Amino acid sequence: MHRGEIWWANLPKPIGRRPIVLLSRDESYSVRNAVIVAVITSTIRNIPVEVNLGIKDGLPKKCVINLDTIITIRKELLIEKIADLTTEKINEVDESIKFALDLK
Repeated sequence: MHRGEIWWANLPKPIGRRPIVLLSRDESYSVRNAVIVAVITSTIRNIPVEVNLGIKDGLPKKCVINLDTIITIRKELLIEKIADLTTEKINEVDESIKFALDLK
């Protein structure tokens, strides 16, 4: 597991099965039972906390990573790896996290 991977996850209700992107630092995956993730959704609002994804990113349709929806989940909820984000997309994620958390 690495930061920037997209996975299918069985998230707690009411969210359910959905794609997520891994946000934890790479060193944590081998020692932690929980990981930090952001939810991927097809609800697109075109706001600064969203990173656009689509077919070329390995997903079946247009969607976004919503960086207002950052959660910590148990690794056992991860089902199947879908794809890896490009370096460009990871940089967009970083900028959206800064905006979402009002970091300078």
